[in-house]
Amino acid sequence: MPAGDPRPSRPDVDLVVVGGGAMGLATAWQAASRGHEVVLVERFEQGHHRGASHGATRNLNLAYDDADYVALAKEARVRWDALADETGTPLLDLVGVVNHGRPSMLRRMRALHVEAGVPSELVDPVEAGERWRGVRFETEVLHVPGSGRIRAADALRALARAATDHGARLLWSTPVTGLHVEGPERVRVVTADAEIVARRVVVTAGAWTDDVVGGLVSLPRLTVTQEQPAHFAVRDADAVWPSFNHRPDPDDSAESWWPGAVYGMLTPGEGVKAGWHGAGPVVHPDRRSYAAVPEQLEALRRYAREWLPGVDAETADPISCTYTTTDDEDFVLDRVGPVVVGAGFSGHGFKFTPLVGSILVDLVEGGEAPARFRRLGRP
Repeated sequence: MPAGDPRPSRPDVDLVVVGGGAMGLATAWQAASRGHEVVLVERFEQGHHRGASHGATRNLNLAYDDADYVALAKEARVRWDALADETGTPLLDLVGVVNHGRPSMLRRMRALHVEAGVPSELVDPVEAGERWRGVRFETEVLHVPGSGRIRAADALRALARAATDHGARLLWSTPVTGLHVEGPERVRVVTADAEIVARRVVVTAGAWTDDVVGGLVSLPRLTVTQEQPAHFAVRDADAVWPSFNHRPDPDDSAESWWPGAVYGMLTPGEGVKAGWHGAGPVVHPDRRSYAAVPEQLEALRRYAREWLPGVDAETADPISCTYTTTDDEDFVLDRVGPVVVGAGFSGHGFKFTPLVGSILVDLVEGGEAPARFRRLGRP
């Protein structure tokens, strides 16, 4: 470019993805597979335990009391199979999911499954207890046999491999120190070692979203909590373990000691994982204790004693992760200028990972996300 030419230089790449957890890796994979030149930058080392994407397992549950999410979960289920086929990596264990508590909600979920063509069944609690004796049931159970658990750690590795196989560059241990919008098709990403100019940036920074992009776009409120599930040793070696979700009736005073809904699944080699959904203390991700709140851990042990007869409740081995939650638990998938944001996955987003990556690349290419997820404004 001639000296004094006011035109900006050509962008270095089509896309920079900021954040290398599940959603960022899925975005890099999808973008690179569509022919985009992609660089992903992640603050921490590959496979770190400081965010929300680590751990061996996640629930894959298609039971939602919302037709939009049922449709999205059904589509995401197909895309998990596509990732597994592409990488030759088994990613899903279809052990089924059992949902219990709040019978009226379960019946609505079942009706939505019928409309969407999702196989499921309502099971009497006595029969459910005989089939899945590691769990105690008091209400009828919604069983979704085509669900189960995601091999989360394997999925992260598969996403990274798929992204690099399509030409994406993944830069680990590379903190972003600045984002600067320089035009409608130009954003400068500053790291400690370099500057990368891109046509678009996708921010999938999890609990650090507000720190990274809060000055460039107006975000809905994102509440970061430190969640504290635990693994329990299996006491009944012959029990059949589906994944599970238990939503107590909020008007049932007998359960007033519960912090909230419970989720769980068997993690092979580690025990049965169980945790409260979105009940942990509010934190900044750089100032976490990583230690369980004693009262909540004891409540989880009590829950295991009363509702998980197939485990040893005294063997609770706590885990620490983060949720980044919007007030209504809907996601943020939107674009302002050259900045695309994927955030607020609210403790239920992992099952949608390959679909979210595709939606974020649609936004990069000028498309739109579903209307309920378009939640950004200009600052």
